[in-house]
Amino acid sequence: MELSFTGERFVPGTPGEIWYEHWHRYHFAASLVAGSSVLDVACGEAYGTALLAGRAANVTGVDISAEALAHARTAYAAQSNVEFRQSDCTKLPFDDGSFDVVVSFETLEHLDAQQAFLDELKRVLAPDGLLVLSSPNRPPSSEARGMVNPFHVRELDRAELAALLEPRFAHQAWYGQHVSFFSVIAAQEPARVGEMFDLSQALPTDAAPAHERARYHIVLASGRAETIERCAARISVLADRDESVYRDYENVTRSLRDAHERGNALDRKVNELHGHHDQAVLQRDLLQTAHAEAVRQRDTLEAEIAALRDAFAEREAAAKAWQSKLEKDVSELSTELARRQGWRGVARMLLRRGTP
Repeated sequence: MELSFTGERFVPGTPGEIWYEHWHRYHFAASLVAGSSVLDVACGEAYGTALLAGRAANVTGVDISAEALAHARTAYAAQSNVEFRQSDCTKLPFDDGSFDVVVSFETLEHLDAQQAFLDELKRVLAPDGLLVLSSPNRPPSSEARGMVNPFHVRELDRAELAALLEPRFAHQAWYGQHVSFFSVIAAQEPARVGEMFDLSQALPTDAAPAHERARYHIVLASGRAETIERCAARISVLADRDESVYRDYENVTRSLRDAHERGNALDRKVNELHGHHDQAVLQRDLLQTAHAEAVRQRDTLEAEIAALRDAFAEREAAAKAWQSKLEKDVSELSTELARRQGWRGVARMLLRRGTP
């Protein structure tokens, strides 16, 4: 069962800052859990639970999501020292003092009941146990960037987080995590001061203790061994206070995201226009069909009218011929009548003369 990235719950392979943040936290924690009984609270996909299990005696992953745990049990079934339990993190199903180390990354800000959550972590932790917890620092994480995470209920600044921790955990060591661009000068052997995790996205569990792709060698050399020994292997980092390169990256990423969103909007508009075009084509085809039918009917009517005109012309010609013949016959009859009437008059006149 594969889990998809929800926008909040990290899954291995998700690119960007979130990849650095999540994997670095668990590698940092893994260096603290050797031989320990560990509880990973809100373990999610459980990539971190599995990483911790490589150092710990045993690890229990707890999450409220049945879907995430079903995936975890399948994905990490080969690790015999890992088990998973479904539970609300404010009501953990374990006895007091059950764990040497409790790890909970990016959980606190999702809860209203933050005090109850920390009380529960303290309860299941051994008296001399270690809590490894992370939470976003609200001012730089959200406020400075104008971001609002819809999944977060209450983000904290340092003073607010300290006020929650101090009544429950008297001793604390604070670390800051920040993803940015750095120039790193690192010893080519594992550092004695500090530590480095050199990872690839293809094998994020396979961490090398030194940078394997340095562009330059910087060599410290001396004729005396003790001179070199005094130069303890260490990591030196130059950070860009203005974060100019990172800002450029953010701007480019934002521009690409905006362009992608505009592209999606244009795609939707194009699809809408395609729909209108298809309707227009359909209407055009219907109109063309109707026009063709009208033309056919017009041609039929014109043919019928032409036939009627031809028939009328024929009948008119016949009528004229008949009229001419009739007029001729009348004329002949009139002439004959006149002739006959003339002979009768002559005959009557002769008859009158011959009468005594």
